[in-house]
Formats: sequence, C-alpha cells, structure tokens
Amino acid sequence: MTRIASAFDQPAHTALVAYITVGYPSIEATLKVVPLLAGSGCDMVELGIPFSDPLADGTTIQKASFCALQNGVTPRLCLEIARQVSQMIEIPLVFMTYFNPVFSYGLGEFCGACASSGVDGLIIPDLPPEEGMELEAVTQRHGLDLIYLLAPTSTEERIRLVANRSRGFIYLVSVTGVTGVRDKLPPGLDAFVGRVRKMACQPICVGFGISTPEQARQVAEVADGVIVGSRIVQLMEAEDEFMTPVQDFVRGMRAALDQP
Repeated sequence: MTRIASAFDQPAHTALVAYITVGYPSIEATLKVVPLLAGSGCDMVELGIPFSDPLADGTTIQKASFCALQNGVTPRLCLEIARQVSQMIEIPLVFMTYFNPVFSYGLGEFCGACASSGVDGLIIPDLPPEEGMELEAVTQRHGLDLIYLLAPTSTEERIRLVANRSRGFIYLVSVTGVTGVRDKLPPGLDAFVGRVRKMACQPICVGFGISTPEQARQVAEVADGVIVGSRIVQLMEAEDEFMTPVQDFVRGMRAALDQP
C-alpha cells in the first residue's frame, strides 16, 4: 500500500486534502503553511506548481499561480520546497501540475526528482488516461501514484478506464467547470459518486467548490476524501495574517468531517 492509499485506511475516517499554490503569496508562506495544515488535521497536502495556463483553475488559483510565477517559482524550485516541507511533516505530499512542465523537465527526470524530494504522487488535470501510459510506467518505477480525474460528464467507458488506471485515489471533480468557492454543492453529486463506486476499488475524493464545513460534511456522507483549495488560497492572501485564519478554517473542516 502506498503512503497516499494509507491515508484512507483509517476506519470511519474521511480524509481531508488541502491544496495550496507553491510560492503564493511567497515561498516563506508555503514553508510555514504546509506544517500548519498537517498539524491542523489535514491527511494530505496538494502542492500546486504554478503554470501560465492553468486550464482547470478558477480566478483565485489563477491569480495565485500568476503571483507565484512573478515571484520566480519554477518546477525546480517547487521540488526543492517539497524536499524541505517533506522533512517537516509525516503526511503525503502530491504535486498538482499540468503536463507541459513535466514534459519539458523530462518524464524520468521529473519523477525521479519528485521521489527524491518526498513527493508521493501527481495530479495532472490535462493528462487523460488515454494518453498517460508512458507517464504511468515512469511514475510506477519511481514509486509515485498517478491520480486521474473524473468529471460529472464522464462516460461509463471513461469511468471504467480511470478505475483501472488511477493509483492512490480517484479525484472526482464535483462540477463541470473550474476550481473556485461555491455557495452550494451541485445536484447529482451522490449519483455521480455512486456511478464511480460501481467500478472503482480506489478511495474517492471530491474537489472543486468545497469551501465550508457544511459542504465538507455533505461530501463525507458519500466520499472517502474532501479536497479544499480555493478557500485556503483566499485566506492566504494576507501574508502576514494568514496563519490563524487558515488554522481555524482547517480545524473547522476537520471537526465537520469527524462528526459521528
């Protein structure tokens, strides 16, 4: 069992996965917030590598990615930051990136560097499983989980393909659209999770738009994990004052997930 899979191996426990953009609002903030997230109840941290064309991300994370790029954050620097924070925490780290930076770095070189830096897996929203076999082979050689995404519009064929190929967990996109804070969960989420459950044995995590403890609790009734990103990124905008708001928010999410 991989470290990512083991994060879901606690009975009656819903995993809480936090997303942040590496280098936003600063590199120092990233180094501070990852241990804070781990200590406040997160089971996994998703480190977003900033990219100039983040197709799956809404305004909040697009802005954070642009700011991080302006701060000089590169994939190589993200690997170094991952190496540093992996020594501070015990929970798994996952890179969320797009395929172009991985391809430009070199598949083998990037995956080897990830493994050396303490990264446990990759989420690449613009890499469909039909085109992922080469990277799958490389990640497996380096002990990394390649995590695929499914959207509510996914066909039965696509669900079956992802169920056969995703490692660690399956990332369910709650809505047809981009990341971002939303007022309510979309209708039909229960049915979507149910469709995937019929074919998948991996843990199922739901992300995109989850921003309140009430929403997290609703998702926990049907899924194995909850992914929260945009709201955390928003709370980090005020670099000098984000620690307490982020800690309070994550603790509130953890408490909601732990309700009997």
